[in-house]
Amino acid sequence: MTGFFIAGTDTDVGKTRITAGLLHVLASRGYTTVAMKPVSAGCHLTAHGLRNEDALILQHHATLALPYAHVNPYAYAAAIAPHIAAEQTGQSIDITHIRKIFDDMTPRVDYVLVEGAGGWRVPINGHETMADIAQALALPVILVVGMRLGCLNHALLSVESIAHAGLPLAGWVANERFTGVAVLQHNIDALRARINAPLLGVVPYLENIDAESVGRYLELQPR
Repeated sequence: MTGFFIAGTDTDVGKTRITAGLLHVLASRGYTTVAMKPVSAGCHLTAHGLRNEDALILQHHATLALPYAHVNPYAYAAAIAPHIAAEQTGQSIDITHIRKIFDDMTPRVDYVLVEGAGGWRVPINGHETMADIAQALALPVILVVGMRLGCLNHALLSVESIAHAGLPLAGWVANERFTGVAVLQHNIDALRARINAPLLGVVPYLENIDAESVGRYLELQPR
């Protein structure tokens, strides 16, 4: 098994559509996959309990079917910072529990993709952040950069923090979430010159966001 932790420079930068695209690329090359979004905030109530749209997308595109509670063990209704959402429900997000689920699924597939929530250093409890989950799972990181004003600072700070955590940066993706991004190519060039990891793809703004369409722009080289 190998895998990646999909981190973002911020919230709403397109981590889920990139993760789904990566799942499609891997499956199209014959690899078995599973996906996990350990923590989600902003869920809707269904007959089966709270469900997060991003986690459902990942569950759908993985080749191995898993119970929802394994894909998204910590799900909260309020679309707020995860540690606050957990506190409001009287819960505490436990990385040990996340690691147990991860360890159970890893022997069963070729690739495990784990998507973070929000940005790299979003708190998950009183003393740990999303980065601590990536460290506990010991996964190389793929950073999704939402191409918009401020992305250079967000991206470079995230890359610096990933290195500080001792995790390899497997690559980064420039994701055009909105049309009309000013000096888009200049920003991409600036990041390529400063990030010592491969650019895995430039995903343009797409009207129809589906895993196959996104996957066409990704250049992940499986092991």
